[in-house]
Amino acid sequence: MRFIHTGDWHLGKSLHDMSLTGDQRFALDALLRLAEDRRVDAIVVAGDVYDRAVPPTPAVGLLDDILAELALRLRIPVVMIAGNHDSPVRLQYLNGLVGRMGVHVVGEVGSEPHGVALVGGDGVEVTFWPLAYTDPETARGALGRTDIHTHEASLAAHLENIRARAAASSRHVVVAHAFVTGALPSKSERPLTVGGSGQVSKSVFDGFDYVALGHLHRPQQVSERVRYAGSLLKYSFEEADHRKSVTVVDLGADGSVAAEEVELPVRRDLVRLTGSFAEIMEYPEAAACRNAYVEVILTGGEALLDPMERLRGVYPYILSLRREGSSLDAYSQDRPAVRGRSTRELFGDFFADATGEALSEAQEDEVDAVLTSAAREAREVAS
Repeated sequence: MRFIHTGDWHLGKSLHDMSLTGDQRFALDALLRLAEDRRVDAIVVAGDVYDRAVPPTPAVGLLDDILAELALRLRIPVVMIAGNHDSPVRLQYLNGLVGRMGVHVVGEVGSEPHGVALVGGDGVEVTFWPLAYTDPETARGALGRTDIHTHEASLAAHLENIRARAAASSRHVVVAHAFVTGALPSKSERPLTVGGSGQVSKSVFDGFDYVALGHLHRPQQVSERVRYAGSLLKYSFEEADHRKSVTVVDLGADGSVAAEEVELPVRRDLVRLTGSFAEIMEYPEAAACRNAYVEVILTGGEALLDPMERLRGVYPYILSLRREGSSLDAYSQDRPAVRGRSTRELFGDFFADATGEALSEAQEDEVDAVLTSAAREAREVAS
């Protein structure tokens, strides 16, 4: 059985107010070509299909186009789960119709996971177990268990159900959206929890032939059989030095596994340049950056007249210009100092300004509970 493990497409995402839908279409078209060239038996999408619960119309159209190509032209089955960015019900709404065409979409796990059994071209049977992102409170209600209070407990309970039902005659692949302890995060991911870490240990996945993970944007191997494919594209300038890819996985009848990271071509790369204004303007590799999205970090405190416009003459797709040591665009009047900071941190600053006191530990817990509830409600109401 050969399949492609991908995830974190974040369709509809913007970077510094620049829509990335065209870039995402370019990369997904390359994914279709790879699937056809490698003659894969399935595509696995490990969550965060959209960037937000209510995606923009072009993002919905792009997903429809890609799934139509996979299901109708290439006849390649798809196993797709909701991540923490997706609306569970909105995404699963697809399943009733497209499930009959081999596109299996799971937005909510419910009381028990349902496996998707597929047979590869080599005759190997593999059962895929799609575990959409489920927060602890939702899992408690769905499973009727009062002892679930963490993401690890939620995931472990679902995996326990799978192990009890997994046929010995099949290979078994888990598709999940989680933050595994020890894996390396990136700046562009939204935390799974407000106050706690939300992390799970890799040992919860013991015994499965392969675990296809989503959530972390850096491609990485957690253990021999547990991997993150990483995000479809670079979604922040902090990821400028990352190498984005999808993973082509081969599962043998004997349980052997081989995984290959394959980079997809991109329409525009992300580049971060640091130096004085003169150095950036005369950068030796400037020609190679003309087609890239560029962030410039200026060193030194020299006064400059209309630097963004002058830089745009060399770098037509420059999106960000800031001074060294600042997280803000240096020449923007309307961007508040919020980038890279959590809602709780911002509220804590507001509370301190208003009262002259820092939040107590108990007050932080209350704020965390409210923000977690609001995030859950946003996903559900958006559905």
